[in-house]
Amino acid sequence: MKHTDEEIERAAERYRLLTETLDPEVTQAGDLTDLRAVATAAEATRQDEARLREAVETARAHGRSWNHIAAALGVSRQAARQRFRPAEMTQARS
Repeated sequence: MKHTDEEIERAAERYRLLTETLDPEVTQAGDLTDLRAVATAAEATRQDEARLREAVETARAHGRSWNHIAAALGVSRQAARQRFRPAEMTQARS
């Protein structure tokens, strides 16, 4: 899921307000192992998504068809195109 700049700014402001109200002297943090695992998995997913997008762009630059890329991804041609078509091409068709 992609977020708009406005959504990111609102989240950053909520975080800033939250951190200003926390007092480390009285705030008790429990075991955060599960949340660290979530954060680690989320970061790995973002990195994997970037690598996948780059691999698809490279395949397209080498002349691979959307059919071939879709087969490698295990999805339909339409799904591959919708997910990986450059944003400027998607906006141009709107």
